[in-house]
Amino acid sequence: MYEGAIQDLIDELGRLPGIGPKSAQRIAFHVLSADPIDIKRLAAVLLRVKESVHFCEVCFNVAEADRCRICRDPRRSEEVLCVVEEPKDVVAIERTGEFRGRYHVLGGAINPLEGIGPDNLRIRELMARLAAGAIKELILATDPNTEGEATATYLALMVKPMGLIVTRLASGLPVGGDLEYADEITLGRAFEGRREM
Repeated sequence: MYEGAIQDLIDELGRLPGIGPKSAQRIAFHVLSADPIDIKRLAAVLLRVKESVHFCEVCFNVAEADRCRICRDPRRSEEVLCVVEEPKDVVAIERTGEFRGRYHVLGGAINPLEGIGPDNLRIRELMARLAAGAIKELILATDPNTEGEATATYLALMVKPMGLIVTRLASGLPVGGDLEYADEITLGRAFEGRREM
C-alpha cells in the first residue's frame, strides 16, 4: 500500500500480537507525526528491555536481575506455589493482593495443535522445585480454556504421587454479569465452585 520506511514500519508493527493491519497503520502514522524526542525515548526503552530483561532463574517470571522481586522477597511464603502460563498472569494475580506465595511460570500451555507438548514447557523445572520438599500446596492457575485445562490436568496427575495439596482456581460468573448471558460451562463451574455464606 505505502512504500519505503513507512510500509516497513507498518509491516513490523503488524507482526506484533494483537495488532491488526489497521492498528499497525494507525500506530505508524502516530510515530510519523510524534515528536522526535518521544520516538527516541521509545526506541531507547525497547532496546533497554531487550538487553536487560530476562527470565528469573527460579520461577521464570521477567526480571532484570538473576531473580525477580517476588523470589527475592523473604516475606513470601515458600510453602505455596502458584503455577501460571505467562508472566502477565503473575501481574494479574499480584494486582488482587490476595496471594502471598511464590510463582512458577510455565511459558505457555499444552497445545498439541500448535505442537506444544509438556517438553516445551518448564515442567521439568517445576518438578525439581517440588522435589526439594518445601512446597506444601500447588495452585494451578492456568487459563480456563482447553489448553489451560489440559495443562492443569497433566500437572495434577504428575504431582499426585508427591502427596502435595493440589488446588485449581475457581471459575464461574464474573462480578456484574447476568445469569441469562452466561454459557453452560461457565454457569456449571459457578455451581461447582459455590461456597457457603
